[in-house]
Amino acid sequence: MTITILNEAEIRECVRLDEAAFEVVTEGFTKIAKGEVTIPPIMRIDIDEHHGEVDVKSAYVHGLDSFAIKIASGFPENHKRGLPTGSGMMVVISAQTGRPQAVLLDNGYLTDVRTGIAGAIAAQYLAPKSVQNAGVIGSGVQARYQMSALKLVRDYQKLFVYGIEPEQVEQYSQEMGELLNVDVVQAETPEMVVRECQVVVTSTPSREAYLQADWLHPGLHITCMGSDAEHKQEIYPQVFQHVDLIVCDRRSQVFRLGELHHAKEAGIITDESEVIELGELTAGIKPGRQKDDQITICDLTGVGVQDTQIARLAYQEAVSKGLGLKI
Repeated sequence: MTITILNEAEIRECVRLDEAAFEVVTEGFTKIAKGEVTIPPIMRIDIDEHHGEVDVKSAYVHGLDSFAIKIASGFPENHKRGLPTGSGMMVVISAQTGRPQAVLLDNGYLTDVRTGIAGAIAAQYLAPKSVQNAGVIGSGVQARYQMSALKLVRDYQKLFVYGIEPEQVEQYSQEMGELLNVDVVQAETPEMVVRECQVVVTSTPSREAYLQADWLHPGLHITCMGSDAEHKQEIYPQVFQHVDLIVCDRRSQVFRLGELHHAKEAGIITDESEVIELGELTAGIKPGRQKDDQITICDLTGVGVQDTQIARLAYQEAVSKGLGLKI
C-alpha cells in the first residue's frame, strides 16, 4: 500500500481561493440537496481549560472513489502565543477498499478555503447584485478568507472591519486593502459595520450575542459563521424575526450548533419554519434573493461534504503535479 503525504506548501500549490474551489464546494452542497451524500454527526472535543476545541468531520459523496476525514482545531487564544488560531489535517480514504490514500498536512488551510468559499456561495445567491460596501466583524484568519472569497462573486469597493484587538485590526486593514485593492474602514462599532454595508460576515468566536435586530436595513445580507458550537453566539435571536429569507448549510446541524439553535430555543424558529439549505439554492430547487430590498441571512456551521470535496481536489491536483512524499 502506498500513501501520499502532502505538506502545507504543496497543498497551497494545488488549491487556491478560486473558481475551481468554488465549483467543487458548490457541487458538494448540490449533492446534499439531491440526497447523494452520507454525512455522519460531527465529533467535537472541547478543551475548556485552554479555550479550544477539536472537530472531526467527514462525508461520503455517493459514487465517488474516495472521501475525506478531517481533524481540525480552533484555539482562539493561540495568537497570544504567536501561533495560528486554527490547525488540522485531512486523510483521503478509498471508498472502494477503505484504505488511506493520502494524508494532507494542511494546518487548517483547506478548512479555511472551503469555509471562505461557502460564504461566497451564500453571497452568490443571497447578496444584492450590486455591492459597494462589504463588512466583517472579526479580524482573524477567516475574516480574511471570507472577504477574499466574496470578491469572487461581488466586486465591492469598500471594506468595513470591526475587531476587539486594535493591533489585529490595523494589520488586517493594511493586508486586505493591498490584497483586494479596496478602501478599508476601521469601524468603531459592529453596529457601524451592519448599518453601512450591503453584505456583512460575522466571524468571531463570541459566546455572547452582539448583532441586534434594529441595525438591520433593506437590501442587507448577513452570513454568520462564527457559531459552530452550542455555546457560541453572535446574532440575537430576534434578528430572525426581521429577515425575509433564512438559509443554512444543513438544517439538522444549525438547529443543534448554529445561530438558529438559539433562535429555536427562544421560540422564534421552529422545526416547521422555512429554513432553506444552501444546496437547495445551488441545485435550483429553491430561489435565493428575489428583490433588492430583501433582508437575508445564512447560518454556516461547516459540513463534512465541503471537506471531502476540497480534499479530493487537493489530492487530484497533487497527483497531476507529481507532488508529495510516497511511503
